[in-house]
Amino acid sequence: MARKAPARATNQFEASAAPEDLSPANRIASEIVTERSDLLPSIEHIMNAGLDDETAANALELFRTSLTAPGDPHRDPRVAISAATGKPSSGE
Repeated sequence: MARKAPARATNQFEASAAPEDLSPANRIASEIVTERSDLLPSIEHIMNAGLDDETAANALELFRTSLTAPGDPHRDPRVAISAATGKPSSGE
């Protein structure tokens, strides 16, 4: 019997809600994914890291800024999360 693939977590930013109805972190995530859908795995990594909204928004802003700054270490979502939380990156 074929196994069913595990359900993918749906983040609020992936819903079709109006931008003004989204939290700051979800609004930033939506903006980034709208411009660059190839970054969805990185955005999901940040959004599913168990951060409060303010910390997630901070990590997302660091990540977004890094996209236009070659060599910026915050391009790695783990580094952006680490910087936003003030905790060292686990490097996973």
